[in-house]
Amino acid sequence: MTSVQKLAGLVVLILVLMASAAGVTWQVQDWRMGNKLAQQAVLHGDDLAAISNAATAQARAEQGKRLGLEQQLAIQDQHHTKELSDAQRNQARLRDQLATADVRLSVLLAEDSASGCNVPSASGAVGVVHAARRAQLDPAHAQRILAITGDGDQGLIALRACQAYVREITK
Repeated sequence: MTSVQKLAGLVVLILVLMASAAGVTWQVQDWRMGNKLAQQAVLHGDDLAAISNAATAQARAEQGKRLGLEQQLAIQDQHHTKELSDAQRNQARLRDQLATADVRLSVLLAEDSASGCNVPSASGAVGVVHAARRAQLDPAHAQRILAITGDGDQGLIALRACQAYVREITK
């Protein structure tokens, strides 16, 4: 064997040893990185589970708030609906009483400024009541006034319902 062959064999041996050392080092690094990645995956999974649990708890809390608000609004809606139906029933009763002349609407008359007194000037068989003088309205006019006030009552009830709704929503 010549010295060139020995040198070539030595170089090949060194290259084989270096390659095998690199391969072993590569394998050890792969195992270490695999372990680190596995640990990070576990930690990441734990973080995701914690985030998911927190989001679920928050969603349940929001759903509970929403259900509570819906119940309160339903109770208020029932109250305002009852109030509206009572007002409509009272308006219908008064309209019927006006139509049958059981009730007559009247208005106050201005005082007689000359006498300065509410006592009627003529005595009659009506009674001894010294109250303000009143004039009775025509039934048709009374019906129109009643319709206008009924619409106003319904509008006020609807307005109160809207205000209560907005107050509950903005709490």
